[in-house]
Amino acid sequence: MARRSSALSELIGRLPDPDQRGLLSNIDKETVDNVISRLLEGGRRSLRALIDMLVEPGRGDDVKARYALHCLAVHVCKLDDERIRRAFGRTLASQLGGDRPKAVQKYLIRQLQVAGGEEVAGALGKMLEDEELFESAAQALVAIGNGAAEQLRNALPGAKGKTKLTIIQNLGVFKDTESVSALQNALDDDDREVRLAAGWSLANIGDAGSADLLLKAADAEGTYERVKAAKACLLLAERLLKEGKKDKAVKIYKHLQSTRSGSDEAYICDVANESLAATAK
Repeated sequence: MARRSSALSELIGRLPDPDQRGLLSNIDKETVDNVISRLLEGGRRSLRALIDMLVEPGRGDDVKARYALHCLAVHVCKLDDERIRRAFGRTLASQLGGDRPKAVQKYLIRQLQVAGGEEVAGALGKMLEDEELFESAAQALVAIGNGAAEQLRNALPGAKGKTKLTIIQNLGVFKDTESVSALQNALDDDDREVRLAAGWSLANIGDAGSADLLLKAADAEGTYERVKAAKACLLLAERLLKEGKKDKAVKIYKHLQSTRSGSDEAYICDVANESLAATAK
């Protein structure tokens, strides 16, 4: 074991040293490619040993190990053999949620954002429950796409605070129609930002059944929330028009037209007027 560790350290040591600015500017591509090939040849065992070389910031020098892991993440995405990329992703994902420092796990998640696929969505979904890792996990899931909405949807019921906000926002990004009911419930959340995120997500999904709820939200007393919710209504109307649901879109525009009379909301009324004129053509 010690011999294998020593051989790996010697191999990683061949990678370029950072310059005075801490940047890897003097890169010998041939050497780097050779190191990456050797690491791949070592399979899961070498990859696990490489991961073991990662440390928390300030706890040691792991610049070359981090560089090697990132190079591997980029490299496996370019290979014709998809099995190698999946194996790489699964190995990294297997190291999440354990005793490794959160900063190290966060770095592993960033590499999964580069090279991970649906095979690691479940592992990332579990990280949505972690207060320190949820944001990185959500970003990786968005980058991966396949299987991500399901993980976000499943994590929503138990989510709180910023985690809940992040999940709701990304469900809207994915236009996840299966989350509509949960998002509608979130319109009554005690947290204003969660309410607004839920409104935007429902609008981006283009859920016609949420129109009345969004219009109700847009009639809130607070200026900030009222304006933000009105913008969500405009987005929903835009989505509905694209889907050929003209009558429902017109209903939204007419409501905003008749309820936005203040100077601070004049532009919303103007947009509603212009949109109504356009639909009449």
